[in-house]
Amino acid sequence: MKVLVTGSSGFVGKNVVSTLKSFEDIEVLLFDRDDTEETLEDAAQNCDFVVHLAGVNRPDNVSEFYEGNASLTEKLCALLEKHKNIVPILITSSIQATLDNDYGKSKKDGEIALLHYAQKHSVPVMIYRLPNLFGKWSRPFYNSVVSTWCHQIARDEPITVSNPDYELTLVYIDDLVSEIVSHIRKNVALSKDHYYEIETKETLTLRTLEQTLRLFKQSRDSLVVANMDHPFVKKLYSTYLTYLPTDQFSYPLTQHQDQRGSFTEIVKAPEFGQVSVNISKPGITKGNHWHHTKTEKFLVVKGCGVIQFRDIFETEVIEYHVSDEKLEVVDIPPGYTHNIINTGDADMVTIMWCNESFDPQRPDTFFLEV
Repeated sequence: MKVLVTGSSGFVGKNVVSTLKSFEDIEVLLFDRDDTEETLEDAAQNCDFVVHLAGVNRPDNVSEFYEGNASLTEKLCALLEKHKNIVPILITSSIQATLDNDYGKSKKDGEIALLHYAQKHSVPVMIYRLPNLFGKWSRPFYNSVVSTWCHQIARDEPITVSNPDYELTLVYIDDLVSEIVSHIRKNVALSKDHYYEIETKETLTLRTLEQTLRLFKQSRDSLVVANMDHPFVKKLYSTYLTYLPTDQFSYPLTQHQDQRGSFTEIVKAPEFGQVSVNISKPGITKGNHWHHTKTEKFLVVKGCGVIQFRDIFETEVIEYHVSDEKLEVVDIPPGYTHNIINTGDADMVTIMWCNESFDPQRPDTFFLEV
């Protein structure tokens, strides 16, 4: 199957093309602003489906709105008709198509051209009036406030919030791409009026958007990650990371060191507790304490040792021998005093998970020798 994608190097185009190229049964034909009309005509006579993403939203003069959004769509339909290659077309329009401005009117004219094509040839066309899109490869200061703010906040640059209470409706790029693929695969029920919308969307204020992005920025210092149970937050965080300067993908952690080794927190959150890495020197014993409610999981990933337990009301000592030769998680139940001893001749590295972040006001940790 051959799919023609216009506007292939744009924000949406990059995401659509990179996805379609992962399918072995799809050949992607590309058309972009710098290509000739001959390139478009050649693709139009050979394609089986058109994803029409090309358009203009920031022209040097008003006439470019109509050339890029209406005339190009009319030309595309004419080329398909010229070569008697009447195939389905999916177009990304805008919610502004209902507004009385040149951008909106040019988008509406493009829709009308597509509807005439559908009516004349009884062929499916799909029109998506999109709100604000966000996701990877969106250009800062061009495509959306999300990409602009991600870029600025990641670099500690000031941002402008003219109306913090203004509500913005956002659609994630991967949700749009999934819809496009579903249409290509004919997995979507056809609409009689040819209009479709992305059901998965999020409406929030600019204030909330800014606060969320700043939490992402601060998480490197606080180690507290946002609650990814909310799909929108997960998508926004993934987007934010793509705007990090390339020399800032890594960040340092605070190592709490002494003669026994070190203890370093990695990430934490109220929803899942915290993850840390513990390094013990040879012969060192750490722990000898118990908890009322706090639980832990220990995983030795380097070296070898023994984890000892004792019910605080009993005398029997239970031992679990652990090493990097057999990766094994050991649960630490409440009510058992416990320790971990490095029995090797090199540093022992243990990944530790705790069901709650450490609270110095309520540590729930009580010293008692095993």
